[in-house]
Amino acid sequence: MTQKQPAVSTTRAPAATGASTTATTDAAAALATASVKLTKIASVTAPTAFAPRPGSDVLYVTEQAGRLDAIRGGKVETLIDLSGSVLAGGERGLLGLAFSPDGSKLYVDYTCQNTDDCVDELTMQGDGVNVKSRRALLAVKDPQPNHNGGQLAFGPDGMLYIAMGDGGAAGDQGPGHAVGGNAQSLGTLLGKILRINPASSATSPYTVPRDNPFVGRDSARGEIWSYGLRNPWRFTFDRSSGDLWIGDVGQNKWEEVDFAPSVSAGAGKTGMNAGRAVNFGWNRFEGTHAYTGDPPSNAVGPIFEYGHDNGECAVTGGYVYRGTAIPALRGAYLWADECVGDVHAFVQHSNKAVGERDLGVKAAQLSSFGQDNAGEMYVLSLAGAVYKVEAA
Repeated sequence: MTQKQPAVSTTRAPAATGASTTATTDAAAALATASVKLTKIASVTAPTAFAPRPGSDVLYVTEQAGRLDAIRGGKVETLIDLSGSVLAGGERGLLGLAFSPDGSKLYVDYTCQNTDDCVDELTMQGDGVNVKSRRALLAVKDPQPNHNGGQLAFGPDGMLYIAMGDGGAAGDQGPGHAVGGNAQSLGTLLGKILRINPASSATSPYTVPRDNPFVGRDSARGEIWSYGLRNPWRFTFDRSSGDLWIGDVGQNKWEEVDFAPSVSAGAGKTGMNAGRAVNFGWNRFEGTHAYTGDPPSNAVGPIFEYGHDNGECAVTGGYVYRGTAIPALRGAYLWADECVGDVHAFVQHSNKAVGERDLGVKAAQLSSFGQDNAGEMYVLSLAGAVYKVEAA
């Protein structure tokens, strides 16, 4: 794949650069020497999401149809089956998985039978799940069957972040879409990354943090953290720096990787504030290219984009590698394209993608990446496999 690093225009500014995330030229040089392989560790039917539980060496994987599996020593055990509640097929299904920072709670993101995008909480019981503890947190009406987002992650501030697609169809237009697009509208949760405290209140199954950027603003949803996204198919936080990385699936021509550096939250606050109030530009832009309508002055451009020249069609966002088994990958961001399956990497330097390269490994129908408690990385294939990224 040929890198197409964007020239950033004055109408779509680059993300601010944080000193904590500046990759050195040494990291780019090391990445050029990295040699990796994919080692199959388990067979799982159509795996979609991966999460480790804090304090445990068990790996947890969701199946698109609605099952949650545990991988222990290469053996796969189904812990819970939510398929009766999940509408699966196409881009729908059980799509997201995360554990609370203390490992006591499990969160799942899935397509409800009524087509809503739903998030539930369950309580862990030993290495298993207490099914009776299941509690609905959030349900968002989704007008079309595609662009469901689905990623869940706890940020460095301990809050739960949730990815929402723009509602589907094409161009963020049509029935169920706000005038000008859901992604640019602060009155809908679609086309956003949300930030909530999953602890319930007297009137709601979750609470909205008071320092969310749009709390108290007329006609805006307080849950919104970032906006201007089409279908954020995997966002992650760099466990070392707190930086936010997003793979946002494009329309017909351009795929993009977005980057928001960590920023100090200030006195008396917790968290790194990466991505707070950032407008990533959709549907005014596809990548760095004008798409429709007037360009907003506050739109932030991607750190990396690529076209569909070689069969690519949908970016799959990954993680910054923070493991120890492959020193040459340290600090590199890994990503892929679902339609091609080649795993790529680059490092971030002064808000630019540096040293971008194909790592020489691929997986059919690559649906997601995973990262365990030690920072080692995994690849999920909808064809039925979970792989570990290892030194070749």
